[in-house]
Order: sequence, then structure tokens, then C-alpha cells
Amino acid sequence: MKTCAIVILNYNGREMLKRFLPSICQFSRYDIWVIDNASTDDSVAVLSQDFPELQLIQLSENFGYAGGYNWGLEQLKGNYDFYILVNSDVEVTRNWDLSLIDFLQKNKDYGAVQPKILSAQNRDSFDYAGAAGGFLDSLYYPYCRGRIWNVIEQDQGQYKDTIEVDWASGACFALRADEFHEVGGFDAHFFAHMEEIDLCLRLRRKGLKIGFTAQSTIYHLGGATLDRSSPRKLYLNIRNSLRMIYKNEGTLVFWWIFLVKAGMEFAAGLGYLITGKPEMFSAVFDGYWDFLKSRRLVEKIKFPESKPIKKGPVDLIFWHFMILRKKYFQDL
Repeated sequence: MKTCAIVILNYNGREMLKRFLPSICQFSRYDIWVIDNASTDDSVAVLSQDFPELQLIQLSENFGYAGGYNWGLEQLKGNYDFYILVNSDVEVTRNWDLSLIDFLQKNKDYGAVQPKILSAQNRDSFDYAGAAGGFLDSLYYPYCRGRIWNVIEQDQGQYKDTIEVDWASGACFALRADEFHEVGGFDAHFFAHMEEIDLCLRLRRKGLKIGFTAQSTIYHLGGATLDRSSPRKLYLNIRNSLRMIYKNEGTLVFWWIFLVKAGMEFAAGLGYLITGKPEMFSAVFDGYWDFLKSRRLVEKIKFPESKPIKKGPVDLIFWHFMILRKKYFQDL
């Protein structure tokens, strides 16, 4: 069995592949695979002509982030000890992959680890997606060291450590291959967004930890698939977040969280209406409605001796950010 497969998911990412694959080819020590989600551009031709050394898995249709990785990694099952999943819009640096795998090899109680993620556009700033490690508040709202809501910190060496976090960013993280398959991979119903947090919760339910290490650094462009202001992304985030919470919480706790989140998110939806963005209000409504229609099909987490999920260090990130005006992680 080989040590690690670096796996990149692609969908109509011709320009991303041409821009970012050279750094991955230059600085990576492990096997590189590309899973193509039935692209309709000439991505596959670009891979064949410009990167013939890479190994390709072609899927029959676009299964999204979650389904695409599930189907592709199923073909690699049993061949590697570890996977590094990395977006197609990521630039890597020297020893980025060795550092991630070295962390997991030395820390047997960790199921996954992410690198320090900086912005490819503003290279002295953290990236929105993951930054220096992600956390969840009591309502399961995600935030990061280096990014809370829409405020992004500059990288001034304040997070040059190795720590345990709540979740690792889907932009780039390494994990144990057998654990990925044992917990069922990504929830394919998510299609895209929040699926890495859901996976991390299931790993943690098994008693595994999630890590961040600044020994590995990457640069992420972000928004290559959906812009953060996209109604489609808002819809997916809301629907998938509710599905994730429903799977992980008891009935009474879930409905308490549901009501609080609904009040906050529909208030935000009214704000969208007032400012002339009805499509964003529709995204909020559709996210809740689609979850309610399908919730009976969602299976609760059922691991033997399932471990409780601790969240923190903040109970309500909204309160600290909006009311107490704490914009940076070190102020929390």
C-alpha cells in the first residue's frame, strides 16, 4: 500500500488547472490524481496535453464536491494510507504535503489536519475558507482563526502553531483513508458546501481529533465554483447546515437551535428584501423548506460509543461579532 494520494476534484476548471497545477506538480512528493466531474469544457484535454504525468478518474456526471470525491475515492480505496484533498484553485509551497502527512503519522489520535490557508489574491492575508483552523459555536455557525464572518485578518505570524480545531477546510486537508471510508465519506446529499464540517463531526464522533498545522502553507483563490454572495451558495449552506445539525443533535436540542437560527436567518432574509435582493431571501426560504421536506430521510449519527462533540471557544459568535464588536479571533 502506498502512503498518500493527493486528489484534486475538477469541474470545468480549465483555467484553474493551467494556473495552479504547476505548483502542485513542482512541490508535491506523493501521487497526484484528478477526479473530473464530467466537465463540459476541455479540462480533460488540458490534463492530457499539459500534465500527462497526472492520473485521471473521469466520472459520468457532475456529482458535486461531496459525490464527486465519494465516487472518485472509491476507486482508490485500499491503495493508500492517506488522502490529501485539495481544490483546483490552490497554490502550494515546498513540503506542504510532507508536513501534513508527517503530522498524521506522528499523531495517531487525529483523523484529519489542515494547513495554514492564505489568500491567493491578497497573499499577506488569510483565506476565507479555513484560514488557520475552524471552530463551531453552539448554533453550529463556523468561524476561523483569521476569519470571523466577513472580516479577514492579515497573517502576521499570530497563528504559527499546531492545535486541535473543530473542523478542517475542504479547500485543503489531509485525512486517514480508512477512516474516510469507514464513516461513509462525504454526505452526497450536500452536493457542495458544509460537507467537510459534517465529515469532521463524524470523525470526532469516533473519538478522533481534527488538527491545524502551520508547518504547511497553501494559497487559495476561493470562489472558483460559487461566489460567496451567490444565492445558490447561501441556499446550500443553510440547507446543509440544518441537515448536519439534525444528524448530530438530539431532537429537543435540534429544534431549539432550528428556531433560533430561523429567527436570525429570516431576519437577514428580510434585510435582503429591503435592499433589493429578493433572490437571496428566496435562497433562505428554499434552504429551510427543502430541509423540512427531506428531514425524515436524514439518518442520525449512530456510532458505537459515540463521543460527544465539544464546540468553542465561543457560544454565540454572532453576539461577539455583531454586539460586542469583536472582529478578531484573539479578542474572543
